[in-house]
Amino acid sequence: MNWNLIIKVQGYLLVILGIMMFFPLGVSIYYGGDDFNSILLSIGITLLTGLIIILIFKSDKKFKAREGFASVSLGWILAALFGGLPYFFHGSFGPYINCVFEAMSGFTTTGSTILSEIEIIPKGLLFWRSLTHWLGGMGIVLFTIAILPMFGIAPGQLYNAEVPGPTKDRLSPKIKDTAKILWLIYLGLTAIETIFLMFGGMDFYTAINHSFATVATGGFSTLNDSIAGFHSVYIEIVITIFMFLAGINFALHFYLIKGRLRDFFKDSELRFYTGVVGVATILISLNIYFSSGILKYTTNYWRALLDSAFQVVSIVTTTGFMSADFNVWPPFAGLLLVTLMFFGGCAGSTGGGMKQI
Repeated sequence: MNWNLIIKVQGYLLVILGIMMFFPLGVSIYYGGDDFNSILLSIGITLLTGLIIILIFKSDKKFKAREGFASVSLGWILAALFGGLPYFFHGSFGPYINCVFEAMSGFTTTGSTILSEIEIIPKGLLFWRSLTHWLGGMGIVLFTIAILPMFGIAPGQLYNAEVPGPTKDRLSPKIKDTAKILWLIYLGLTAIETIFLMFGGMDFYTAINHSFATVATGGFSTLNDSIAGFHSVYIEIVITIFMFLAGINFALHFYLIKGRLRDFFKDSELRFYTGVVGVATILISLNIYFSSGILKYTTNYWRALLDSAFQVVSIVTTTGFMSADFNVWPPFAGLLLVTLMFFGGCAGSTGGGMKQI
């Protein structure tokens, strides 16, 4: 096991993480929040640690499978340990273990939180919280793969350890180019969703936070009531569409961009994924329309259909956004939603779960 190489890669990852912290620092400056010092201190510690590791540890620059898996595993742990520093230094997240939990939940796009009152947290920290989703969704390790060749490190086994499912089939002969393509698609979906959400009345800050969480299928919101807090049918529709897109294998998005429509639509996993979402949406919408006793559903099937579609896509992709309180829905609807949690998104997507394939 080449531990020098493994640790050196962690140095590059920490440097990237430290650089990314400048974005929430900018948000803190813009909004005049009291989180400036905590974020700045975190940047200093993260960058300094990363640079020291890079300078101290030397390697022969040859990755094998063992080094790849070890680097990815250690990378996620370090991301959470250092990613929790802004929360810890600010003090609003409680003890350090809470901060690490929040960071790990963000990077792994789990979406669980220790916060009971989200809206009182400074905007810079909330932005970092959403950004951890976005970095973790496609994989901060995958981003590292894209830049490692600049430093003479061949990241082949690192790529194989990080990327699940059919997306291992390279979209380009070079691994670094495949990583860049995947990140560009990811960035494009995020930018497009942000624009659409702004058309619905969101300011840029709120829109990009929710785009980060949607495309990463993470579920962190800047509101206590999640998406339900916006009271907007338009916003719910936009987020439903982009959650669905995020649950599709990113290799298929590449085929779509390249005009390979036949390859896109003939994919059996995509068909199954679409079928599961469609059938579950119809079954739940009919169930809450006829059996829920909730006035807004029993008098308006389209409202029942929209809320059903939103929650089905949110659950099946493991995003976790909420547009309605489905705890008051009939038992059949609740049971079906719980079942959908195990399906997950498509392999090679940002969705969690066991995967459709």
